[in-house]
Amino acid sequence: MNSRVVGVIPSRWGSTRFPGKSLALIGGKPLLAWVVDRARQARRLDEILVATDDERIAEAARSFGATVAMTRPDHPSGTDRIAEA
Repeated sequence: MNSRVVGVIPSRWGSTRFPGKSLALIGGKPLLAWVVDRARQARRLDEILVATDDERIAEAARSFGATVAMTRPDHPSGTDRIAEA
């Protein structure tokens, strides 16, 4: 039996301390791009999925080659967002 392994990255726009952090540029590249690139280096992952409630993040994630799951905006934590995805 072959199982697929999916790495899920929770990402939201509406942080109270740093809104838009996922797309903030670090070294000329959005933070989310760095995270997706690192996840891609994990040889055991068959897919990288970004779980988000924001279309700006979804569009960026797709451009980085990740799959996107749109989630509800009312999750109290990233873990809850992952569970929905």
